[in-house]
Amino acid sequence: MVTQRQDAMSVDVVLPCLDEAEALPWVLDRMPPGYRAVVADNGSRDGSAEIARERGAVVVDVPQRGYGAAVQAGLLAADADIVCVCDADASLDPAQLPALVAALANGAHLALGRRRPTSARAWPPHARLGNAVVAQRLRRRGVPVHDIGPMRAARRAELLRLPITDRRFGYPLELLLRAAQAGWRIAEIDVDYHQRTGRSKVTGTPLGTARTVRDMTAALASLR
Repeated sequence: MVTQRQDAMSVDVVLPCLDEAEALPWVLDRMPPGYRAVVADNGSRDGSAEIARERGAVVVDVPQRGYGAAVQAGLLAADADIVCVCDADASLDPAQLPALVAALANGAHLALGRRRPTSARAWPPHARLGNAVVAQRLRRRGVPVHDIGPMRAARRAELLRLPITDRRFGYPLELLLRAAQAGWRIAEIDVDYHQRTGRSKVTGTPLGTARTVRDMTAALASLR
C-alpha cells in the first residue's frame, strides 16, 4: 500500500529496502529538507516497513524480489519531477543528495555518486575490484563512469522512458547503458561511502561479488 503525498516536495528519494530495520532510522533522519523518502520494501521481515511509516516515509510493498523491481516500483510510486535513488543500509548519506541534484541543474541528465570509502572496512577489496572491472568494461562501451554506484539522481519522466527490463542486480548496469544509448550526459559526484549496517546481500562475500560480476558481464554481452 502506498501512502498519499501530504505536501508538494521537490525531490523524491527511492530507497530499495530488504530487512534494513537497523539502518533505516539513521537514513530517514538524514533526508534533506524538501526530500521525501519512498521506501520500496522488497519483502522485509524485520519491521522495516513499519519503521519507515512511523518516520513519515511513503512505503510501497514490492512482492517481486529483486533490486531492479524495487527501484522500478519506487519510481512509479514517486511523483516529484526529480527522483534520487539511495541504498537504505546507511552506507550512503542522503544529506549528500543535493550535490547530485545540483548536477542536473548544471546540465547533466543523470548524476551518479562516485563512492569514496571512509574506512578500509567500508568497501571490501573483492567488492571494490569487482566494481572496477565492470566500470572498465562500461568505459570500453563509451559509458564514462568509474563506479556502478547505488546513489543517483535524474528526472523521473526521463528515467521511466528508458527501456530498462532487468529487475534484479543488473538494473544499475542496464540503466547506464540505456542512458548512454539515449545520449544522456552523465556526471559523477564524489560521495562518502561508509561501512554498511549489517551484511551486504550482494557484495558481502567474495562469492556474492563474483556472482554479481558474472551477472553484469552477461548483461553487458546481451545489450548491444
